[in-house]
Formats: sequence, structure tokens, C-alpha cells
Amino acid sequence: MARHLITSALPYINGIKHLGNMVGSMLPADVYSRYLRQRGHDVLYICATDEHGTPAELAAKEQGLPVAEFCAQAHDAQKAVYDGFALAFDYFGRSSSAQNVEITQHFARKLNENGFIEERAIRQVYSPADGRFLPDRYVEGTCPHCGYDKARGDQCENCTRVLDPTDLINPRSAISGSTDLEVRETKHLFLLQSKLQHEVEAWVARHEDDWPQLASSIARKWLNEGLHDRAITRDLDWGVPVPADTWPELAAEGKVFYVWFDAPIEYIGATKEWADRDPENRDWKSWWYEADSGENPVRYTEFMAKDNVPFHTVMFPATELGVREPWKMVDYVKAFNWLTYYGGKFSTSQKRGVFTDQALDILPADYWRYFLIANAPESDDSSFTWEHFTATVNKDLADTLGNFVNRVLSFSKKRFGEEVPAGGEPGEAEARLGEEIARLLAEYEQQMEALQFRKAAAALRALWSAGNSYLEEKAPWLEIKTNKDGAALTLRTAMNLIHLYAVVSEPFIPATSAAMRQAFSLTDDSATWVTQEEAKSLASVPAGTPFTVPPVLFAKLTDDDLAAYKERFGGETAA
Repeated sequence: MARHLITSALPYINGIKHLGNMVGSMLPADVYSRYLRQRGHDVLYICATDEHGTPAELAAKEQGLPVAEFCAQAHDAQKAVYDGFALAFDYFGRSSSAQNVEITQHFARKLNENGFIEERAIRQVYSPADGRFLPDRYVEGTCPHCGYDKARGDQCENCTRVLDPTDLINPRSAISGSTDLEVRETKHLFLLQSKLQHEVEAWVARHEDDWPQLASSIARKWLNEGLHDRAITRDLDWGVPVPADTWPELAAEGKVFYVWFDAPIEYIGATKEWADRDPENRDWKSWWYEADSGENPVRYTEFMAKDNVPFHTVMFPATELGVREPWKMVDYVKAFNWLTYYGGKFSTSQKRGVFTDQALDILPADYWRYFLIANAPESDDSSFTWEHFTATVNKDLADTLGNFVNRVLSFSKKRFGEEVPAGGEPGEAEARLGEEIARLLAEYEQQMEALQFRKAAAALRALWSAGNSYLEEKAPWLEIKTNKDGAALTLRTAMNLIHLYAVVSEPFIPATSAAMRQAFSLTDDSATWVTQEEAKSLASVPAGTPFTVPPVLFAKLTDDDLAAYKERFGGETAA
């Protein structure tokens, strides 16, 4: 089977992420990883916290903690939430790791050797009170466009205009609040992306027809506008240090690499973190260094929201190409639009919308996993509303799946005892059902292979609905009055559907799938997937198999629940 390397955009360290962040990267990557593992592929799913950059220092300052301590605590807090969502990373690392420092500095040295890094003098804001140059985000003031008095030196969050620190009215240091600011000359390293333009264009051209239109159009837009040389160092206390053996003067000044230079390299760094925990059995280079990949090449798929696409389809590829070493480059970029909250933006900084820790406080992860993937913002933005969420939970999860499982097992236990009932031979209805299930399973597989998550969810929902249609057609609660063996056959067939649902629903709702599977005491239940023939025969749970009725899989959400959610989080259009 193929080897699949999967990464999702690194969640930034400054706070718990919202549902839009979850559905735009980590959750679909997890669903796809789980599916590929079930189909027998060799999968490595890597992610990490993105810990460098100005916001990390500012968040640490706000909490009164050293930045290293803040990042360690925030990493653990985020990992706990992702565990709660059942994200099955093979490794969840940290961009501040020694491995990422080592590999980032290696990349920088190689780029320099190959003539793609240049030292340039620029003019930058300096704060005498702080004794340091201030990165753009360390300068705050009043936006000249909208009058917002907490605009940052790179962008006004209120009106979204891109700014320069010198544009601000009454600028001040975000560290000390000092207004005694100067503009001085300083030196920084620039990545000469302009020299790599044609190579990046050629690389994108080889892939863009296979990518989703969203990813390819963003990459093409950046390339059409022309790649500009970009400063890749900053004046910060926290980051990957510029190596002193190559740039001693800048290293002495405490320069660190720009977060967007080292963050994508952390995919490689985190893989090395993973391998270093078991070096005798794990080879990180076989996943990332094509010369070491052997006869079984790696297919690399990245998951991200659209704001991350330029960095992963243009800037990081330029970096990898400029190193002149055979590093693995992405094969497929699965890009997502925005999930909005009642039509407005989710916002980490403004605490607008539902955040992942809050979601888990309200309901178990499977409710959220299914809803988010079934409504993933693939072709365009999609809006989260509590009305839509409760309707989806009630219709798809509680009624279509949960009620089917409960009434089949409860009725069979009541009328036949705690073993799968024997009797009856499959007939025309069962043959039609088998053909329909096999057809829908093939559709589900096709959409999962194509990374079309909304369509895959629709195919999964159709599989669940087919069981309900069969049950309504056969009506075992009536059948048992005149044909007990026929009712036994109907219930046994339905129980085999439950087991099939348990297996194939696992990428979407892993905890629920485990509960359905554990309802049956099979002597051997090692199946990881269901073949077309198995789907047609529906015979994996034979008569005589002991079973139990699990607790209610999904509780229906009431009007009172809906009112409580809207009162807590707001239910009107976000500004």
C-alpha cells in the first residue's frame, strides 16, 4: 500500500482555537488519516504548535509569564483539546523544538550558500525605553483610516487595512507603552524569492490542475503578481536564532528567523521529533528526504484554510527549491474557505464564536466532528448557526443513526434475548439491500479518496438511511406476529448493518463507532474495512453472537438547548 504523509496547518500558540480553525485544517486531516489507515495504507500524520512570532511574546507578557513557560503551558492546553476531539496525530510537536532549530538553520545556511539570501539595511521603529527595535506588531496606535485606537503596526484589526508602523497616529510601544519612538537603520536577512520565481511557477504548473480550484487560484494570483524578496529575520527575544557561524553580526544582535520561515519547516522538525523518540524503529528522512524514501515513494497531502495557502504553495516551496536538496514537496493541497459564525468572522482575539474547549464542554466530540465535516467550507464559505447545528444533530445523528441502532437492538433483546437471532433465509429484500449498501459504500470510498468531505458525509448519511428504509419496509414489529423467523432475519440483517456502520463511520465519529462495534461480542472482530462482497452479504455478525444495547448514542437537542446555546454565545449576525 502507499505511504501517505499528512500535515495540517500548525495552530498558533496564543490561545485555544475556534471551530473554524478546527474544520479548516486539523479535523479533515484526521478524518482522511483515519480512513487511509483503515484501508491499509502506511500513514504519518504530523502537526505541532506554531510558537514563534510577535503574538507569542505579547500573549506571554499579558499573562506575566516567560515566553518559554507560556508556550509550554499553551501547547499542553491545546493538545488536551485535540485529544478531546480524538485527533489521532502520529505526533504533535512544537516549533520551538531543538529539531526545528537545527533544520531551520540548515535550510538558511544552504539558501545562503546557493545565493538566495541577502543581508540588507532597512529602516525600522526603535524604542529607546525598551532598548530594542520593534517588529511591526510591537507598535500600536490609532488607525488613520477608521480611528481604531488599538491598531497594530502591520494591520488594523478593526477595518483590516494593511498598515506600516509609520502610518499610525500617536504610535506607542506595545511592550512599555512608550511614545518615544525613533526610526533607525538595522540589518535583516532577505529571502530572494524573485530569483526563484520561474522555478516556483514551473513547480506549481505541474500540480495546480490536480489541486482544488481554491488552492491553485491563490497560488497563481501570487505568482502573477510577482514574487518579492522577503525579510526572513526579526528583532525578537523568542524564535529560531540566526546561526552565528554564518551571520555573526546579526546573531550578536539577537536576530531570529521570521515565524513564517521556520513554521513550515516544523513539519519536518516535528517528524524528526517523532523519530527521535524511537530512533531504532523510526526513520524521519524516509518521509521527507526523497533520496532516502526507497522504492515506496511518499504522497504528501497538506490541509489548511485559504489564508495559509500562499505560504504553503509559494513561499515554502521557494525555500525548499532554493535549498537544492531533495526534500519532499507537497503533492496535494486541500484548501478550505471560512467557516463563519452567523455570517461573521470567528475571531480568536475578539473571542467571537464557539471555541473548541467550549464545544467539548457542551457535547461530546462526535457531535462536532460530524457536523463540521458534513458542512465543511470546501467550495465556498459556510455559516455556523445553532439552528443548523441542532437540526443536523437531531436529524442525522439522533434520528437516522442513533434511533436505528437503539430500536433494532432493544426490540431484538425484548423479543429474542441477548443473542443475535437465528432463523430465516435472505430473500429479495436483503439482496436489494446488499446491492444498495455496496453501491453507497463505493460512493463513500470514492468521495473520501477524492477528499470531498461534504459529499463523503452525504454518502455516509445515505448508508445510514438505507438501514432505516429496510427496517420500515420489513417492519419486524409486525412481521414477528406472523413470521417469527422472518423477523429474526430482518433484525439479524439490521444488526449486520450496525456493525458495518461501526466500521465505515469511524473516520467521522470514532467514539460512537467504537460503541456500536463493542455492542457485539464477536470472537474475532479485526476487520478494518468492509469489502463490496461483505457489504452485499451482510453476514459478519452471525446468529448466536451475544450483544448488548449501548446507551443512547446521540441525545436529541431540544428548543431549550437551542435557547441556552444562543444565550451563551449569541445568535445574531456577527459584526
